[in-house]
Amino acid sequence: MTTITPGAAQVELAIGGMTCASCAARIEKKLNRMDGVEATVNYATEKARVTFDADVSVADLIATVEATGYTAREPAPARDRGPSGAGEEPEEADELRPLRQRLTTAVALAVPVIAMAMVPALQIDYWQWLSLTLAAPVVTYAAWPFHRAAWTNARHGAATMDTLISVGTTAAFLWSLWALFFGTAGTPGMTHAFEFTIARSDGAGNIYLEAAAGVTAFILAGRYFEARSKRKAGAALKALLELGAKEVTVLRGGQEVTVPTADLQAGMRFLVRPGEKIATDGTVVEGSSAVDASMLTGESVPVEVSVGDSVTGATLNAGGRLVVEATRVGADTQLARMAKMVEDAQNGKAAAQRLADKISAVFVPVVIGLALATLGFWLGTGSGLAASFTAAVAVLIIACPCALGLATPTALMVGTGRGAQLGILIKGPEILETTRKVDTIVLDKTGTVTTGRMTLLAVHTAEGVAENDVLRLAGALEHSSEHPIAQAVATGAAARVGTLPTPEDFANIPGLGVQGVVDGHAVLVGRQKLLAEWAMALPPHLEHAKAAAENAGRTAIAVAWDGEARAVLEVADAVKDTSAEAIRRLRALGLTPILLTGDNKAVAESVAAEVGIDEVIAEVMPQDKVDVVKRLQSQGRSVAMVGDGVNDAAALAQADLGLAMGTGTDAAIEAGDLTLVRGDLRAAADAIRLARKTLGTIRSNLFWAFAYNVAALPLAAAGLLNPMIAGAAMAFSSVFVVGNSLRLRGFRAAAN
Repeated sequence: MTTITPGAAQVELAIGGMTCASCAARIEKKLNRMDGVEATVNYATEKARVTFDADVSVADLIATVEATGYTAREPAPARDRGPSGAGEEPEEADELRPLRQRLTTAVALAVPVIAMAMVPALQIDYWQWLSLTLAAPVVTYAAWPFHRAAWTNARHGAATMDTLISVGTTAAFLWSLWALFFGTAGTPGMTHAFEFTIARSDGAGNIYLEAAAGVTAFILAGRYFEARSKRKAGAALKALLELGAKEVTVLRGGQEVTVPTADLQAGMRFLVRPGEKIATDGTVVEGSSAVDASMLTGESVPVEVSVGDSVTGATLNAGGRLVVEATRVGADTQLARMAKMVEDAQNGKAAAQRLADKISAVFVPVVIGLALATLGFWLGTGSGLAASFTAAVAVLIIACPCALGLATPTALMVGTGRGAQLGILIKGPEILETTRKVDTIVLDKTGTVTTGRMTLLAVHTAEGVAENDVLRLAGALEHSSEHPIAQAVATGAAARVGTLPTPEDFANIPGLGVQGVVDGHAVLVGRQKLLAEWAMALPPHLEHAKAAAENAGRTAIAVAWDGEARAVLEVADAVKDTSAEAIRRLRALGLTPILLTGDNKAVAESVAAEVGIDEVIAEVMPQDKVDVVKRLQSQGRSVAMVGDGVNDAAALAQADLGLAMGTGTDAAIEAGDLTLVRGDLRAAADAIRLARKTLGTIRSNLFWAFAYNVAALPLAAAGLLNPMIAGAAMAFSSVFVVGNSLRLRGFRAAAN
């Protein structure tokens, strides 16, 4: 193993040209052979993370990758990076367009070729020449990525499924050309009697254009759907960066100047109006407000800030006007560090090497060797070139992985389609392998187990005070405030008593509450301290109700009017009605639930007790969430994580299986492996069941895809299986695989 000296540099290279996981393994092997270099290459994200000594340059690393047959690109210079410190790439062209064009061409031309070969009624005079005209663009233009990859692999002494596809389709096409121009297949009126015979044949009258065109179309379809899933590999980082403010109002010489956030420097002072995002991490130097930091910290209750308090970039100013002095900018901000954590966690995941790629490392060279041995054996026994070559081509065609290419995409397409109908989005085949092994599920609280919105939960009134009077007066006053807790009270009051009156007078008391006149009553709504300043005390039973609410982690709001304390309101992030049932279903799948939150311990334990979770980890920062997941993984657990906020994105990426609530942020959704569109935690159990069932279908597909072909290989090598039957066996295995995948359409969600 290469020894890396302390203080070694690290770089991340963008790798191009990889077509399968074995490509990533080959690049990684080449880089690690360099002195003073340690590298990991991730096929899913198409990146190489390389640690290297001082005597190695980035140019050396790129040269090694290029010498291996792939492309590598340096990261953008620091000056070209955005305010978060992460690289901002120019808008890329639609990278799927060439693949989509090749797929469209292949399907449009291959369908009539296959139809003419399989249906004798369509075999008109010169049909074989029409087939050649249609198949030629498929085997050359549409299949070019396979030929190019096969050539690259051959130059470096390697073989992958691309090699087998290229060799098989080329052999079938070239043999068909020979049969048409030098054999008897080009004779006008020639027909293919589509029949199963096990007998020796010289093949001079047979063409296999349908096999060449059909294999190309099927494999391209599989590659296209795989590429479409892979395309979103970096979307989590982009979603994180989008959270930050794009412009900021800077104070210069007493003047307000709007500048791009990228121009901010530490020490600058900037203005944050109500409803605006805070541009970067800093310290409040003027004003007070409530800051909604739930997207970053998971704290459900807005944080009151005033002069001297720290604030975080990308959080929302929900209250008054603030002047903030920037303390950290660019790559040093908490948002940028979170983006870095997501990136690290994604790159830290081993590239999920599909079973087909693992088998191909042995299967492909064996098949090519068997085909050559078959050709040599029959030539040596004096069977003639035509008969010998026919047997060799039959070996290649029976082994050509049509069904293998369909095994994963068809099951994934049916499984994901059914999942979408049930509100479950599965991103790709890579994440399915972990679903069977998952034994622990970590649940974020805010927005996952709870609604993520402050809600009026209870009203406690003094003796002789009507609840509707409390709601009407308190709700009317709170309706005039922008504070999230005030809005929760106003919304709850309006829902219960209808239209709220308009205050005749209103004033906000920073950090304490609001006061005003409603229907001729002088009303106070806020902290108990606000009432104390007016020499009003809560009656004993309201004092008890307030203490009980706070012990349960809820926010208690005192209400008074006309000189007397009249009520206590309880506001909290309400638990979803379906959460307790969801926990029971997750336990039934063999999973141990853990509640993980940035909220305070009292709130977390109250929620956990309500839904039936025994283990609670509370008051954690985003980086701590990642550490908790890592700690559980180090204990040998396979961890699933369910979350919805930006603060969950890195943990979702680090977890073996990330489930993102579709009602949450884009960053969380993109970092997760599964997305629960409905925002219903019960869908997490259905998602794991569906993922496990889809994985089982993929595995059975892969087995049968090989079983049909491998079973026929001895017959082909013996010269008893002509390429037409080989093509039929290949087609039958494909039909079986598709039919097996379609069974996933019958998947049902558990009864609600």
